[in-house]
Amino acid sequence: MKRVVILGAGESGTGSAMLAQSRGFDVFVSDAGPIAEAYRNELSMHHIQWEQGQHSEACILNADEVIKSPGIPEKATIIQALRRCNVPIISEIEFAARYTDAKIIAITGSNGKTTTTLLTYHILKSAGLNVGLAGNVGNSFARQVATQSFDYYVLELSSFQLDDTYTFRAHVAVLLNITPDHLDRYHYNMQEYVDAKFRIIQNQTPEDAFIYWNDDPLIQAEIEKRTIVAQKFPFSMSKGTGIKAFIENQLLVIETPESQMQIEQAELSLMGRHNLFNSLAAAISANLYKIRKENIREALGSFKGVEHRLESVASVRGVAYVNDSKATNVNSCWYALESVKTPIVLILGGTDKGNDYSEIESLVRDKVKALIFMGLDNQKLHAFFDGMGPVIREAGSMQEAVDAAYELAEKGDTVLLSPCCASFDLFLNYEDRGRQFKQCVLAL
Repeated sequence: MKRVVILGAGESGTGSAMLAQSRGFDVFVSDAGPIAEAYRNELSMHHIQWEQGQHSEACILNADEVIKSPGIPEKATIIQALRRCNVPIISEIEFAARYTDAKIIAITGSNGKTTTTLLTYHILKSAGLNVGLAGNVGNSFARQVATQSFDYYVLELSSFQLDDTYTFRAHVAVLLNITPDHLDRYHYNMQEYVDAKFRIIQNQTPEDAFIYWNDDPLIQAEIEKRTIVAQKFPFSMSKGTGIKAFIENQLLVIETPESQMQIEQAELSLMGRHNLFNSLAAAISANLYKIRKENIREALGSFKGVEHRLESVASVRGVAYVNDSKATNVNSCWYALESVKTPIVLILGGTDKGNDYSEIESLVRDKVKALIFMGLDNQKLHAFFDGMGPVIREAGSMQEAVDAAYELAEKGDTVLLSPCCASFDLFLNYEDRGRQFKQCVLAL
């Protein structure tokens, strides 16, 4: 009997364990930290062996295959031990894809993944397709393959989830953009990060589609170096040779082999320039699956947006409070700053991932009246922003940050939580950070 060991017992790991067991494998789950009670109960209910608080090499190194949580870095001691023993290590995405014949629309990029994934899913589901939502959002891909049956999956995939894929095939691959992110996981080597993103097209065939942002210089440079066999669907802010979707005269124009459609910008529910890109990518995907233009147009107008991504929380004393906690890198913060049209009190900081803040320097100088640094170590922020012009405050908690923002903001301003950083120094995750922000704001 094949022995499958799963490292990490969150949603991804527990789903993988359920799928592995359903396929008749000998399954063992190991988590170096505590396992959440809900997952412990679920594993026990399915009679799956598990351990927490350690990785017992005797129970792990004898695996025929290991499924690794995307959060475990390559440098982890147990991963290095498995490499020395030549035990194959794969991702949950690789594992789950083996057991479904569904059409897969896979979406990656440094920014905009969640919005584009949810928007694409919303269009397909609204059109009546039997579609699942997985990857970085919703229940894990493996869990759904084990317990449900979908004809289509829309997957949001991070570079970490793509890292350990080998045979995984995206029938439609969407690459939104590439900007520096997670460089601490890629030896501070940008090409390694780019290569991880491009794994999304590694097994595509001439029947498949590759949708990408044509105006991204890193994507352009990489495409010139590679032989791409899938049909290419570049999208851009402007019309040009070979461009399949673009903006012209306040219209989104989408061209696919069998149809062309136009949507007025005013019909879109999502605001901001970056959301035009996301809408173009989602519309191309939907058009490829021959969804009626009326359905696409209607869905783009009814989509509600994503929690923690430029989420309007409240207006207090004429000050708008916006939760963009999902902005865990500098480029995400750039989009947020670019979309706000009023003076800004910006809350930023957290676990730095090798950030270069120069990307937002001009926007900070032009738009930001006050900066609130919220992290355990704000030295890098001070080194870059001190003396730039905005008032600077420190905050050791979300309550302190919101209190400082309340004091600094005036009627007509926007208080923007767009941290540029990961959340793990003060919060469980970016969702926890965003929810604390909303709680503090709503208590003002």
